[in-house]
Amino acid sequence: MSDIITAANLTKDYGGGKGVFDVSFGVKKGEAMGFLGPNGAGKTTTLRQLMGFTRPDGGTAEIFGLDCFANAAKIQKNLGYLPGEIAFMDDMTGMEFIKFIAAMKSIKDMTRANELISYFELDASGRIKKMSKGMKQKIGIVCAFMQSADLLLLDEPTSGLDPLMQKKFIDLILREKQRGATILMSSHLFEEIERTCDRTVIIRAGRIAAIETLDDLRKRQKKSIEIEFANEAGAKSFASAFKTSADGCNVNVLTDDINALIKALGGYDVKNLMPRTQTLEELFMHFYGGEK
Repeated sequence: MSDIITAANLTKDYGGGKGVFDVSFGVKKGEAMGFLGPNGAGKTTTLRQLMGFTRPDGGTAEIFGLDCFANAAKIQKNLGYLPGEIAFMDDMTGMEFIKFIAAMKSIKDMTRANELISYFELDASGRIKKMSKGMKQKIGIVCAFMQSADLLLLDEPTSGLDPLMQKKFIDLILREKQRGATILMSSHLFEEIERTCDRTVIIRAGRIAAIETLDDLRKRQKKSIEIEFANEAGAKSFASAFKTSADGCNVNVLTDDINALIKALGGYDVKNLMPRTQTLEELFMHFYGGEK
C-alpha cells in the first residue's frame, strides 16, 4: 500500500540545535499515525513543512505524491488541518470564521459543520476575541473536520479542551478512522495517541527516535509502581536493592516484571501499592535513554 504522506530526510535547521534533522517516515492510506514527543521536539516544525508553510533546508516531503512546498495550495484543498496555534480574525464571530474557512475550501453544504458545532457544544455566535482557549480550539476542530477530508493533519488537537471534550474528540477520531480517513496527529500526551493510533513516530530533539506500532510500544513500557513502606528504614533498604531512591517511606519503581517485584516485597512491611501510568518523560528516559 502506497504512502499518502512521505517525509524523506526532512531537515529544517534554525541553529542552536533547534529544528528537525533527517526526519523520515510514511503514513499509509487509512492509517492513523501518532506523532509523539515532548514540547519543542520538532512536531510542529515537521507539520508546517508538510503543509508547505516553510521550505525544507534538505530532504523532501510529499502528500498525495505531490511536493508539499511546490504544490501547497493544491494539497491544502484536499485535507483538514488543525494548527497548534490557530490564526484567528478576532473581530469575527466563531460562526463567521467557520463560514470564512468553508468558503476558502469551497464548502457550500454546512450540514457537517453544524453537526460538529452541536457535538462539541460550541456557542459560535460570540466574538472570537472574547472566547476561551477551549472555545477557540473547538472552532479549529470544526474547521479541520467539516470537509470530511480524506487526510487530517492535527497538531496538539486537544490543547485547551476539558476532559469531557477530550473524550468526545477521541471518539470523533475513532469514527474518522472507521470512515477510512488518513490521520497524522501530533501530541505530547501518550494516552491520546495510544487510544487512537495504529503506529507512532517518536521524535526527540528534532530527530526520529523510533517508529513503533502501538502494540510494540505497550509491550516495551515498564509498569510504574509507587510503594509506601511502613517505615523509612524499609524504604531505604528496598530502594538500595533496586538501585533507586526513597522519598521518606515511598519508593517509585519502574518494572516489567510485577511477579519479581511482589516476591522482593515479601520481606518488607508494605502499607500500600499504587500503580500509575508511566509518564512521557519516563518513557523517553527509560525506554529510549538519555535526554528527551
